[in-house]
Amino acid sequence: MVNIRSLDPSASPLDYYGYELRRLREQAGLNQAQLGDILYCTGSLIGQIETARKVPTREFSERLDAALMTDGLFSRLVGLVLKSQLPSWFRPYVEMEQKATYLYSFEGLMVYGLLQTEGYARALMGARFENDLDGLVAARIERQRILEREHPPLLWAIMTEAVLRQEVGGRKVMRDQLAHLLAMQEREWVKIQILPFAVGAHAGSLGSFTLLRFSDDPDLVYTEDFVQGHMTVDSTAFKDGSLRYDHLRAAALSVEDSSALITRVMEEHYGDQPEPGGSELA
Repeated sequence: MVNIRSLDPSASPLDYYGYELRRLREQAGLNQAQLGDILYCTGSLIGQIETARKVPTREFSERLDAALMTDGLFSRLVGLVLKSQLPSWFRPYVEMEQKATYLYSFEGLMVYGLLQTEGYARALMGARFENDLDGLVAARIERQRILEREHPPLLWAIMTEAVLRQEVGGRKVMRDQLAHLLAMQEREWVKIQILPFAVGAHAGSLGSFTLLRFSDDPDLVYTEDFVQGHMTVDSTAFKDGSLRYDHLRAAALSVEDSSALITRVMEEHYGDQPEPGGSELA
């Protein structure tokens, strides 16, 4: 039994979520175990979320709305909760990412965040963060919802061949991640190119970066160091980033040849063919 503690609903989105969950559960005449049975989870999990000790997922929130007939309340709240789990310095970027019309990303060391599976994201962030890993992973997957919108941004992602061959999270996690890249490649608004080892030194050798273009806001460049990220709308910086990206796009394999390389890496390292149509895992 989780100890009952008072929550200040104004303290954070997570506290407000837990406060409302307890209030509406009690209003429905259910204890934690009973609600857990309805949602196919434990009463302990209900208690942890009610006391802001665990971050709810979107799936949990949607089932909760159905069980308590709350007209989408928790499905709306969970977006705020998950955004609050992001590092404070990263939140302004996510807000701009959600407004972007075009996203052009170059990654030299890891799969681009919007294309990561949950398993890959967990393994990647688990190597860096010890606390609040569940919340961080859920927040990353939540960001990917922009690709499911009726009018998603055009995403063009260039990654080095090293990203494909660096095994993250074990064989199954990495195999599923490569299959997910192939599945995403089938979407008309997602383009993935791989920069092969044979290119040698290239325009992205100094680090990863993302270019964001908007319909109504100034274009910007986003970069990260090992501490935090940096955004700038400086036109000279954006012009330089665009030129670098054009060089990378020209040096990378075509979209079709990139898919062939991803498939070949899967066969060589995992002895497995991608399923027809790919595997939607994130």
